Parts: sequence; structure tokens; C-alpha cells
Amino acid sequence: MRIGHHTITWGGVVGHPAGVTSIKDLHYLSAGSVVEAVQQIGAVGYEGTEVFDGNLAALANTPEVLLDALAAAQVELVSVYAGANFVYADVLPDEMARLRRSCELAQRFGASRLVVGGGARRASGTTEADYDSLGAALDRVDDLAADFGLEASYHPHLSTIVESPAELELLMARTRIGFCPDTAHLAAGGGDPAALVRQYPDRLKHVHLKDIDLATGAFLPLGQGDLDLADVLAAVTETGYDSWIVVELDSAEGSPQDAAAASLSHLQDLLARTAA
Repeated sequence: MRIGHHTITWGGVVGHPAGVTSIKDLHYLSAGSVVEAVQQIGAVGYEGTEVFDGNLAALANTPEVLLDALAAAQVELVSVYAGANFVYADVLPDEMARLRRSCELAQRFGASRLVVGGGARRASGTTEADYDSLGAALDRVDDLAADFGLEASYHPHLSTIVESPAELELLMARTRIGFCPDTAHLAAGGGDPAALVRQYPDRLKHVHLKDIDLATGAFLPLGQGDLDLADVLAAVTETGYDSWIVVELDSAEGSPQDAAAASLSHLQDLLARTAA
């Protein structure tokens, strides 16, 4: 397996203010320097990275800034993370237009994967029909990504329409899009990450590894939280998946580079034991 690290750790995640008035322009965005993140990710020893679509949008007119940084650091742009709210029929065309833009950017910057996260819950409560809408929209996303040469996967996320194992089951029966497990979000949503990987072996298309202190909900570098990551990797191996593992950490106490180095060291040790 090849190992990457998400740039989110360098600056966290924000929403673009344009989204208040223009849904089609609302991208995920990391507030830190994506170039600095790539440099440090490569210096630690990671082979790849994942970037928010908003960071690519910010560099759309100067793509060489990121492309040169990736080449210098010998880091591959593996995947682009995007998201949308799929249950509101009136705004869905604008959401899909934005995801088309995300796919265009991913293709331009050389990524091979699109990761789509979350989705809104209605203030009035989530209905089973909302999962019908979500599933149908994600099938459209899967087709859209394929049009740009990308492989799409869905990432369950806290505070969204798919948090718990039961909600994931409702969705997976309604869509053919791939599955991107995020170990910390799945655990915080009440699931066993390894068991969920084993439940959907044929749907596994991308993997986010993140550790968590379940008592506080704090996300942590790998090996510093409560998750049985060895079992997760065993489950991933059992599916036959042999591709990118992307480490993700929303923020780090202290240096993002040090946190990334700690995660890589722990992950390499786990992978060596899994191989043995």
C-alpha cells in the first residue's frame, strides 16, 4: 500500500464565504499554505497527498504553483475532497455544477480520485426519502467523476446525513458509489471501523486513517487514540485493497509536520506487522 497525508492539518478547514450567496461557489478550503503542506508531507516521507477542492480553485489561474511543489517534493496528488448537500431538489443543479468544477480541477492537477463527504440534514429531521435522494445524487457524482477519469467514493462524516452504521447501511443500498471509510468518524458515529470495512469489501475505493480519543472526541495522530488500527488494516487487506491509505488529522497540537511524522512511523510499524 502507498501512504499519503491530507493537507487539512496545515490550517484546518473552512467554507468559502461566497457560499452564503452562491452555492455553486462554496468549496471546502484549508486555511493554511497548501505548498508548505506538500513540502512538509514530502519531507516526512509520504508519497501522496489529498487536497480540498477549494485550495485547487484558489490556484486555478496559477496551477504551476502547486504542480511545481508536488514535483519538487516527489509527492503525488492522489485525491481531491469535495462535498455537497444532496437532499434539496431546488439547489441540486447548483451543487452538481460545483462538483463538476471540482472534477475539472482534480483532473487539471493530476488527481485520480474524488472523495465526496457528508451532506446536510434537514432542520425538520432526516427522512428515509432523503437517503433515496442522496443515493441517486451520488450515482450522478460517480458518473460525473468517471467522465473526468476519476474514481469517486463517499466519506461518512459527523454532523451530516450519514454518521451511524445504520445510516450508512441505508445509503449503501441506494447507491453504487465507492466507500471511503474514515476510521475516526465511523467510530465517533457509533461504528466499528474494521467491521464496516468488512461489511462493504467490494465497495472500498479509498481509505482515510484518523485516530480519536473517544471520551473527548479529539482527533489525534495515529497510535495516540483509542482505535484498533491494526484490525482496520487487517480488514482492508482482507478485501484485497492494495492502494492508497491517506492519513488525515484536522489539526495538530504543535507542529503539523511532527504530527504527520508520528502518524507515518506508527502506520509503517502496523503495516510491517500486518505483512508479517
